[in-house]
Amino acid sequence: MAKIVLIGAGSRVFSRHLITDVLSYPELRDNTITLMDTAQEPLDLIAAFARKLVKQHGFSTKVESTTNRREALEGADYVFVTIRFGDQQPSPTSVEIPRKYGVEGSRDTIGPGGVFDGMRYLPVILDICHDMEELCPEAWLLNYTNPMAIISWGVSDYTRIKNVGLCHSVPNTAAQLAKYIGAPYDEISYWVAGINHMAWFLHLNWHGEDAYPLLREKFKDPAVYSRVKAHWAGPDIVRAEIFKAFGYFVTESSMHMASYVPYFKKRPELIRKFKVDDRRLLRAPRPSLEQDEELRKQLHTKYEFPITHSGEYGSIIIHSIETGKPSRINGNVKNNGLITNLLEGCCVEVPCLVDKEGIHPCCVGDLPPQLAALNLTNINVQELAVRGIVEKDKTKIFQSILLDPLTSAILTIDETRQMVDEMFTAEAKYLKGYK
Repeated sequence: MAKIVLIGAGSRVFSRHLITDVLSYPELRDNTITLMDTAQEPLDLIAAFARKLVKQHGFSTKVESTTNRREALEGADYVFVTIRFGDQQPSPTSVEIPRKYGVEGSRDTIGPGGVFDGMRYLPVILDICHDMEELCPEAWLLNYTNPMAIISWGVSDYTRIKNVGLCHSVPNTAAQLAKYIGAPYDEISYWVAGINHMAWFLHLNWHGEDAYPLLREKFKDPAVYSRVKAHWAGPDIVRAEIFKAFGYFVTESSMHMASYVPYFKKRPELIRKFKVDDRRLLRAPRPSLEQDEELRKQLHTKYEFPITHSGEYGSIIIHSIETGKPSRINGNVKNNGLITNLLEGCCVEVPCLVDKEGIHPCCVGDLPPQLAALNLTNINVQELAVRGIVEKDKTKIFQSILLDPLTSAILTIDETRQMVDEMFTAEAKYLKGYK
């Protein structure tokens, strides 16, 4: 019987998905699900949901909850991490301070916000891993926390824990591409590799035939990708432009991709032209309180919670390891010769085969040189960020942000230094010991 632990279980969306995903497999219903969070109220709410779900469907799953991390990790086989500091609203450090300097970047991957989020999250996750080394050394760490590449790189280099970083951008983008070409999702196949949030559909096939010519034909009409509802985040103009310029379609949204390259956000008129003002998303009402209230009502009525799989990779991995039934995912892992024209040892996102022996990353070889070049601009930032975080070195953090493609297209060295100093001051309570 396996013990599956969720660290950060108070995460309303991820936890409900992950719990339901696990229980969607009959072979995983006799296991223990242990929910851990430092915040009691959201933890209690998710625990009540899990117990009602188990009871409604007559499963034998054991559900535990605790605010004690070491207690949760004792004897674990799989550890999900979906942690977040404080409120779900982006912190002023991540968004508002860079914006004051004209840098409208993302906090999910790189850029000033991504690096500083890495400085907050990576040390905590390394602490979790060190607890795991003592309490469950053979367990798998399944990380969903961003910035994915910085965290996965740090875990791989500075702990002994088996780990994989998981993101839904590959299957979500595949579903989006199926819509663009007018194909049912279950009829397309793909081979995707690169880095997290900037991986590339190296092959896109429909019924075994190359679907890229059809996509190029569809994209001759800008209305296909520029309309408001082209993608969940809005118009998909940036990814269309990258596709036309570099020949391959990239994962993640246009809103994200615009922050990873210097072409789309360095002037206000470009932000308007390419429709990548993410402030409209930040201003949108946060549904968390309404979702909590709805969940409370459902828990106190005869509402039947469905057992449907979200498509997230986490439970798929557990199912394959526990049953031996093979699967294929895209995972974030250490680059041990997997993508041969990216930096050895960096974090790459590649196809991985999963079976009873674990997760087996696939060797991709060289990426097309133009794609590797784009990836390397982000890897440069990630490498210095990881070293700076672990060594508590302010200079390396400053240098990592100097290398950020968008920041360097907007700010001088002195302006970048001023911004970074201001961010360090704002985050002082989280960033003890930096020199």
